[in-house]
Amino acid sequence: MSRTITVEGMSCDHCEQTVEDALEGVDGVESADADREGEQATVEGDADPQALVGAVDEAGYDASV
Repeated sequence: MSRTITVEGMSCDHCEQTVEDALEGVDGVESADADREGEQATVEGDADPQALVGAVDEAGYDASV
């Protein structure tokens, strides 16, 4: 299953990598791809949406589903 979440605050490649790493650390995530220009991240897997938001928030960015 694919899910897209909104992520605000990314400004560089390092930001994208940080968000991807945070998302990939959530149980149920198979892969994550962050896009700073689109202000979103696409996640493959069956992770809880609130867990995804929490992981991104903990990484220092603003996320919403």
